Amino acid sequence: MEPRGAELINRYKRIYRFSEEIEITEEMILRHWELEKKLTKEILDSQPENRWEISERAYTVLYSELEWLNKTPEDTRTPAEKYQTWVKTIGCHPKKIYEVGSGKGELIAYLAKCEYECKGTEITRERGSKHVNDSSPYLSWGNSDGIHLDSFEPAEFYDVVLSNQVIEHFHPDDLNTHFKSAHIILNQSGRYIFTTPHCHTGPHDVSLVFKYDNPQGMHLKEYTYLELAESLSIAGFHNVYCAVPTAIRKLLGKIGIQKDEQIISIGSFYLNFMVIVEKIIFLLPKKNLRRLLAKNLRKIYLFADNIFLVAQK
Repeated sequence: MEPRGAELINRYKRIYRFSEEIEITEEMILRHWELEKKLTKEILDSQPENRWEISERAYTVLYSELEWLNKTPEDTRTPAEKYQTWVKTIGCHPKKIYEVGSGKGELIAYLAKCEYECKGTEITRERGSKHVNDSSPYLSWGNSDGIHLDSFEPAEFYDVVLSNQVIEHFHPDDLNTHFKSAHIILNQSGRYIFTTPHCHTGPHDVSLVFKYDNPQGMHLKEYTYLELAESLSIAGFHNVYCAVPTAIRKLLGKIGIQKDEQIISIGSFYLNFMVIVEKIIFLLPKKNLRRLLAKNLRKIYLFADNIFLVAQK
């Protein structure tokens, strides 16, 4: 049974990490639910030739009509704490960075403060630069469809392409095109670094509020490690591995493991291990059982809600 009343409101606030001060009503949540399902259907039913137009309109409608989604989730961590693994994975300056789907721009704005040469992008002007108050000489902005990146940017120009919780919003038919296009705009030693929610612990969109087993909202598809690794390989990336969290890097450093090639080897081992774990989880016949096992494995650090990958050109 779908939750209602106070249970629904509390569940919605917890999942979206809204503070108690933000007023949310049952009517607002139901409006969000119905609108997102409608917009999702429009995107899924779209054709390649009109998908950018439909997607742009859908996200503009979503964030303009449901303005509370633009409010900052409750998080006591500083940007330096939140994004330390990104910075460690990106590495030393100089770096030219292109972010796909910058959202409210917190990650790309922080990287610009770290004096990387950054470009943030969004599909709708309801997101992106309008949410970043501090200008920076290291940060520029643009719009794109998020898929055909090489139609907007020069080939072999960027050192790093980033996306943070973005590819799950793409039409599934566009994933390979997106990866191939990212490959084109990266220079010969470039890397695509990204996070996306794992399907085993999902859904991670508004569907979770209503206790659905599979995404009904604008997470059009949530992926596995194996699916993404195979798609990246098809796109031309020659090495795919997991980003190693900063806390683990510090522990490895204490035993003398700190060279880049050593960290990459650890990330490759972890990716192979995660592929085995997700295959074992798939042996369970029902999604709710797979989710339960994945969440229990997460408690002992044998799984995670989010996939965090690096693809080397």
